[in-house]
Amino acid sequence: MEKEKIVIGITHGDINGIGYEVILKALSEPTMLDFFIPVIYGSPKVASFYRKMFDFQTINLNIVNSVEELNPKRINIINVADDEIKVEIGQSTPEAGKAALAALEKATEDLKRGALDAVVTAPINKKNIQSDKFHFPGHTEYLEQNFGTGKPALMLLVNDVMRVAVVTGHIPVNEVPKAITPELIKEKLMVFNSCLKTDFNIIRPRIAVLGLNPHAGDDGVIGNEETNIIIPALKMAEKEGMMCFGPYPADGFFGSGHFSKFDGILAMYHDQGLIPFKTIAMENGVNYTAGLNIIRTSPAHGTAYDLAGKNEASESSFREALFMAIDVYHNRRLNKEISANPLKIEPRTERSNRIE
Repeated sequence: MEKEKIVIGITHGDINGIGYEVILKALSEPTMLDFFIPVIYGSPKVASFYRKMFDFQTINLNIVNSVEELNPKRINIINVADDEIKVEIGQSTPEAGKAALAALEKATEDLKRGALDAVVTAPINKKNIQSDKFHFPGHTEYLEQNFGTGKPALMLLVNDVMRVAVVTGHIPVNEVPKAITPELIKEKLMVFNSCLKTDFNIIRPRIAVLGLNPHAGDDGVIGNEETNIIIPALKMAEKEGMMCFGPYPADGFFGSGHFSKFDGILAMYHDQGLIPFKTIAMENGVNYTAGLNIIRTSPAHGTAYDLAGKNEASESSFREALFMAIDVYHNRRLNKEISANPLKIEPRTERSNRIE
């Protein structure tokens, strides 16, 4: 029986970065369309510009007005940008921010009406996208407002080696200590634990929690957030049946390879978790937003203006983001079927069939 092909929306992000390069490189692989139906929310004009620049001769774009017109055997694109849009490679421009927001808004509209099964977002510039319609630090917060479940969304970085989540995301470092509370950490752990079960099919997740201070506070010598905030949060989570351990000093935890013993890692702030993750997994890492009622992934890199237009950007992370969206879709569906009728549990493979 042929496996169901799902519809994945792809937002083009910042048109002056490496977004179109990695999108087109990933979709140019011959068997890619065997797995899903892609629809790019972007600009046929800009896509054609990059197609010619990088000589992607095997790519033919099918321009459609809506998701209802998709061709399942083609790379589809919906025009959301001004026809007079101008590409300025490697530059941050208001025009690029406006085009990035237009793509995100249209994809959000289609997600809300159930026309898409998942969305993969190309990188945006968090400054030039700001407007009266977008006043968020990034995709995570925007999508949480539109698709949140009442619990905080969780930014999660994933690859085959580790899954790293953060308690605080895009906020200044000097605001982190006052932002973390036992209640917030517990909420993030609950979202993380549920995500690992439902989206990654881990029956009994083991989650490591990092300390905030060097050496996890050294019993109060360097700081008391571990004793007063993090440990009470761990005890609260344990009462909810979660397997949480820590707090661990971040440097030794990653440096010793101790991270490999856990299904998930919860860091206290952005760089604490993302620096080690990207050092180990920059090429194939995926940014996944957990805790939403829709599926959203993205590559674990930014606009990379310094690489734009040079044909040097790797599409590996974007490809992995596409496949993770497919995997999570099928994992959620399997989990729903099992929950509806636990007597009808069928064996499954660890990962869905995929090209490497």
